[in-house]
Amino acid sequence: MRKNKIDIISLGCSKNLVDSEHLIRQFQANGYSVEHNPSRVDGEIVVVNTCGFIRDAQEESIDMILELGRTKKEGKIKKLFVMGCLAERFMAQLIDELPEVDKFYGKFNWKEMLNDLGKSYKEDLSSERYLTTPKHYAYLKISEGCNRFCAFCAIPLITGRHKSVPMDTLLNEVKHLVSQGVKEFNVIAQDLSSYGLDLYGKMMLPELIDQMAQIEGVEWIRLHYAYPTQFPYDILPVMAKHDNVCKYLDIALQHSSDKVLNNMQRHITKAETIELIKRIRKEVPGIHIRTTLMVGFPGEGEEEFNDLVDFVEEMRFERMGAFAYSEEEGTFAAKHFDDIIPENVKADRLDKIMEIQEEISDEIQSKKVGNVYKVIIDSVDEMYYSGRTEWDSPEVDPEVLIPVENGKLEIGNFYQVEITDATPFELFGKVVE
Repeated sequence: MRKNKIDIISLGCSKNLVDSEHLIRQFQANGYSVEHNPSRVDGEIVVVNTCGFIRDAQEESIDMILELGRTKKEGKIKKLFVMGCLAERFMAQLIDELPEVDKFYGKFNWKEMLNDLGKSYKEDLSSERYLTTPKHYAYLKISEGCNRFCAFCAIPLITGRHKSVPMDTLLNEVKHLVSQGVKEFNVIAQDLSSYGLDLYGKMMLPELIDQMAQIEGVEWIRLHYAYPTQFPYDILPVMAKHDNVCKYLDIALQHSSDKVLNNMQRHITKAETIELIKRIRKEVPGIHIRTTLMVGFPGEGEEEFNDLVDFVEEMRFERMGAFAYSEEEGTFAAKHFDDIIPENVKADRLDKIMEIQEEISDEIQSKKVGNVYKVIIDSVDEMYYSGRTEWDSPEVDPEVLIPVENGKLEIGNFYQVEITDATPFELFGKVVE
């Protein structure tokens, strides 16, 4: 056990990661040595930043807490703290069931942790954070919470109403991160589309991104988690105008069947969804759209699922993920619908939709062979440098693999790379001058 050292373990999404990064900076400012996601915990204090979104994520968080609880009983940890979405959602139950945890903190009151350790939260560092990502890219969280209240989603129960970060605060954070060497900004929120409504009375995402794009040193801006209903169409000319705004949009559509969309309380129809996708592609030529779909939601019979299959085949999304519905306590769906679709049927539907997407991805990726793209280098191993194009978000999208024998490349630098081969989920290339 290393005294005055804190190990922080982040589970779940990149929004959680940003919270951990702010907490790390505060701990460092108070004299602690901090390690993020260590291979082996050896600090006297361990903090687990939990996810509470879906059942699998909840179970992962619980398993981690139980494992660390055993480590504490063995005398290898002095204090164990738990924060984040799971703690926010199930605080009372967790306190009763996990006495080995010294204290639970929710999604927003983690600043109290410093006071409980006899330290202080430093307001002058509130916009600073310690990057856990490679130093050339960062996530920029522009809002918290959500007002959409989709039937299946527990996020509003955890994070509360949508709350935007003031634009000046965000722009100052971007400038500070650029001064630290960050070149790529992955803009994140539970609902990008609503950014600014609570503060300025209108959707301000276009204005924010336009101003970010004009900051010297910002090489790439990528947008994650737009909402299709009341989509801020003014963002499209901004994306088309600025070379450093990636032609990429992550927008979860969930389904295509009007019946299922209505049950989900998405407030959009299939026809409106198709019109949205077509307009995005028309106004931003070459854009790669990433979406997420759900199978097995109550009301999805064979007809509705086949509608979804046809939709995927017609829309040909450049990037797509999917998951099976699982009932979440406290949601509208849990209260008003019976989760009667058998798990094996959900699994079969999930497999089918992903098999279709793999074929689509293979065709889209193959068309890139022979073309030259701007690629940022993230890492290197014994065989390959790993990089990404503007259409590839860290962690979730395909990588560009460049053989190390092609020559020495610098991590965090951009190169022009000719694509020589492709698979559905990887590109291979060589640097060209």
